[in-house]
Amino acid sequence: MSTRLDLSKLDLMDALDLAKLIEMEACHRYQMFASQFGHSGGYDAGSFFASMAENEAKHGQELEERRKKLFGDKPARLTLDDLFDVEAPDMGDVHRGMSVMEAFAVGLAAEQKAYDFYDLALPGITDPVIRDLFVELRDEETEHVEMLKEAMAKLPQSAAARPEFDEDELPGL
Repeated sequence: MSTRLDLSKLDLMDALDLAKLIEMEACHRYQMFASQFGHSGGYDAGSFFASMAENEAKHGQELEERRKKLFGDKPARLTLDDLFDVEAPDMGDVHRGMSVMEAFAVGLAAEQKAYDFYDLALPGITDPVIRDLFVELRDEETEHVEMLKEAMAKLPQSAAARPEFDEDELPGL
């Protein structure tokens, strides 16, 4: 998880743009995983990744709306090139034939990674408005971690089973 930005020098618009980009990066990664896995018709790893992509997109849209209220159509100065794997699930954590429980663990690790990013950034943030935003974003990630833990605890025992598959019928990962 990294960014090439000096977070202590962000203004509020840039901080909101960064947060939105973090959500976008995660959304794109989850969409890629969902596409690679496909859907079996039931609840499987691909379905979980698709639902995580929807959640990340929703959070990104909420941040975009907030930014637009404050700054209108002022162009963003930050791009996805300014960050790498802040919240996006790690590429190496996903493998063919993973169970739903393993997919949840990937999502949980990504949410924890986002929490860590905001938490570790806080000591360097001196602007009180941006500090409050980062505390808010960190606390939202705490909620996401807890929601995933609760959902994982409710999964049936069968969620730990890896699906059987015919290697000739699955897209490559």
